[in-house]
Amino acid sequence: MADRPPQRRRQARGERRIELLLDAAAEVFSEVGFAAATTNAIAARAGSSPGSLYQFFPNKEEIARALAERYLRQLQEAHRTALTVENAGLPLTELIDAMLDPMIDFNLSNPGFQALFNTPDEVATKPLHIREAVIDRLSTIFAARAPELPEDQRVRAARVLTGAFRGVLPLIITSTGDERASVVRELKRIFHASLAPLVGD
Repeated sequence: MADRPPQRRRQARGERRIELLLDAAAEVFSEVGFAAATTNAIAARAGSSPGSLYQFFPNKEEIARALAERYLRQLQEAHRTALTVENAGLPLTELIDAMLDPMIDFNLSNPGFQALFNTPDEVATKPLHIREAVIDRLSTIFAARAPELPEDQRVRAARVLTGAFRGVLPLIITSTGDERASVVRELKRIFHASLAPLVGD
C-alpha cells in the first residue's frame, strides 16, 4: 500500500509525457505531413530522446493511432455540441452557426488533424466513419426541422453540405484574419442557400 503514491506519480508523469509526444506529433504531422514525419523529429519537438519516445510508442504508426483516438474523442464532443437535434428549432442562420462554428474551431485548434486523416495509411480509415456519423446527425436535424422532407432528400443534402464543408475547410485553415472571416461567411451562405428551400428559414 505504501508504494501507491509514488506509483501514481510515475503514472501521471507517463501520461503527461504521452500527451507531450502527441502534441509534438500533431505539430510535425501538420508541418511536413504524415509520410515525411519521423519519430526522431517528433521526439526532438517534444524535447525528448528517441529512446524515451520508444518507451511509449514502438513506431510512428502507433503514435498516429493514439493521436487519431484523441482527435476522435475531441471531435465527438464537438459533434455533440454542433449537431444536436435540440438546435433544429433555431432560426436557420443561428442553426448554421451552431452547426459550423464548433467544427471550424475544432479544426483550427487541431492543425495536425487534416494531415493525419488525409494520409492513405490505414489510420485514415476512421474519417469514413466520422463522415457517415456527421451525415446521419445532419439528416436527423433536418428531419426534426422539416418532418415532411423525404429521407432521400435529407440524406442527399447532408452529403452535399458535408462535402462542401470538407472542400472549403483547407481554405479556412490556411487563411487568416478578414480573409478567413470572409471565407466562413461564404460557406455559411452556401449552407443557407441550400437549406432554406428544404427546411425553411
